[in-house]
Amino acid sequence: MRVGVIGLGNMGGAIVKGLAGTPELQLAGYTPNGEAGRRLALSCGMTFCESAAAVCAQSDFVILGVKPQLVRSVVQEIAAELSPDTCLISIAAGISLKKITQWSGPECAVALVMPNTPAIVGAGVFGVCLDHDRLTPEQKQGVVKIFSILGQAHVLAESQFDAFTGLIGSGPAYVMYFMEALIDAGVTQGILRSQATEMVKGLFSGTVKMCIEQDASISQLRDMSTSPAGTTMAGLNAMDKHGVRYGLLNCVEKATKRSREIGRVDG
Repeated sequence: MRVGVIGLGNMGGAIVKGLAGTPELQLAGYTPNGEAGRRLALSCGMTFCESAAAVCAQSDFVILGVKPQLVRSVVQEIAAELSPDTCLISIAAGISLKKITQWSGPECAVALVMPNTPAIVGAGVFGVCLDHDRLTPEQKQGVVKIFSILGQAHVLAESQFDAFTGLIGSGPAYVMYFMEALIDAGVTQGILRSQATEMVKGLFSGTVKMCIEQDASISQLRDMSTSPAGTTMAGLNAMDKHGVRYGLLNCVEKATKRSREIGRVDG
């Protein structure tokens, strides 16, 4: 399977690095910064192309790794190179399937993918939209396969993408915000910041590992750490008193609303 990436910045570069070494994939890429592109190609076994059009000429799946404000110009630039056998994949937030299709023309199939930043370390959670009527079953399978290599790939309708963005796309920042608050709480109680930071990192990684590996619901696992009238119950009651759960619900709601607003802006 031939996969091309146009734009090799943080996310595009992370995708290439994550896919590198997969035996059944042939990688090609392009970025205006040729020096950085060649270095990445050398380290990942990728073919570095001299233009975006050249990537399309040797790819079955073309991933657009450019910033949202550049998507229109790049798609229009490569439109003539897109064949009926090409699947164009946009990972740009707020750019609709309708817009991509208008800019690319009627020839190629289009898929939308929404990543989140843990993709940089091969632990991404991806929303995958396969609504375009030109996508073949093989292309749909190929898109899911590509992003499953990089983490979790969840097939969603395009109408669910704003909610996915509000929950998962923005989610790493919420988790880190929570981590920062716990670190500050530890420092307030007399623990050195460096120690509190390592402790909280271990707390999160260990808790996630437990949730993944134990055959129990998250609520059941939480109850394992919560003794009646104990310290954990006191802490949870304080969070409920201060509306932490409501704050998280409202946080995702506002981020989802903002994603819808961005999507309504013409590209």
